[in-house]
Amino acid sequence: MPEINLEPIKISEKIGAEDIEQKATRDGYGDALVELGEKNPNVVVLTGDLSESTRAQAFQKKFPERFFDVGVAEQNMMGIAAGLALAGKIPFVSSYATFSPGRNWDQLRVSVAYSQANVKIAGAHTGVSVGPDGATHQSLEDIALTRVLPGLVVIVPCDYLQTKQATLAAAAYKGPVYFRFTREKSPIITSPETGFEIGKAQVMRDGKDVVVIGCGPVLYNAFLAAKDLEKQGISVMIVNNHTIKPIDSETIIAAAKKCGAVVTLEEHQISAGAGSAVCEVLARNYPVPVEMVGMPDSFGESGQPEELIKKFGMDSEAIKKAIQKVIQRKGKNG
Repeated sequence: MPEINLEPIKISEKIGAEDIEQKATRDGYGDALVELGEKNPNVVVLTGDLSESTRAQAFQKKFPERFFDVGVAEQNMMGIAAGLALAGKIPFVSSYATFSPGRNWDQLRVSVAYSQANVKIAGAHTGVSVGPDGATHQSLEDIALTRVLPGLVVIVPCDYLQTKQATLAAAAYKGPVYFRFTREKSPIITSPETGFEIGKAQVMRDGKDVVVIGCGPVLYNAFLAAKDLEKQGISVMIVNNHTIKPIDSETIIAAAKKCGAVVTLEEHQISAGAGSAVCEVLARNYPVPVEMVGMPDSFGESGQPEELIKKFGMDSEAIKKAIQKVIQRKGKNG
């Protein structure tokens, strides 16, 4: 295997600052749709009565003839999207992830994935940070549902900028793509120079004692944890594993070899999610101690986003504890 570059990429200089810019990841999706609509007449957008919430509304206003609101009929929406794709269009299916892929998984499996239809599925309102909407609307299973389907790309961008870049990349990719994003504003981790490539994880912070491999806006909490642990002499690498499938095995293995211990991080069920994908890579190639941070086999509940992230153990304190535990295990194994 060729040597993998683990040099950190350029990200925001405001990490950890109180005045760091915050924008909702769903706004990145909406802004990208308008940009795509201006450049490519084959781009069309579908939604199930959720144009404002998914931020597809701006596209709807600018390109009404290429916008389809199918109502509360998510299975039908996925089938229509597959037909449009097979006719040469590039359809973006916009809904809450609890409904798409949650409600229309059968149509996603057969009409899109099996057919390799060029459909892009945007799952909004993921994770417990949806907040007051409660457990029924907090998608915590969508990574598991999608990464198991053959030929389906799965992306979890970490902030507004990366969501916009991922949407543009999804449009350029020939084949079905699923990507998830959140509701609330979150810190912008990346910079315009960070870049984005499907299937290529990003080292965002150098370290030698442990590597946190995470995805989504919750990744910001890893930076807060790493900053605190630095005072204790613990050096934490952070890898943004934004593409769950196809996963960047080379970067994951190289980071594990350098640090000897891994913490996975996601705003999703621990079982069968992004962390499980990382563990599958490590188990086959380079086993090391791993601690997993995410939803602990539980449904969410109504509450403020920050309160729920803390309650379910995905805040910086929970990440610090996971890091300290895995380093202790690493020492015992050594």
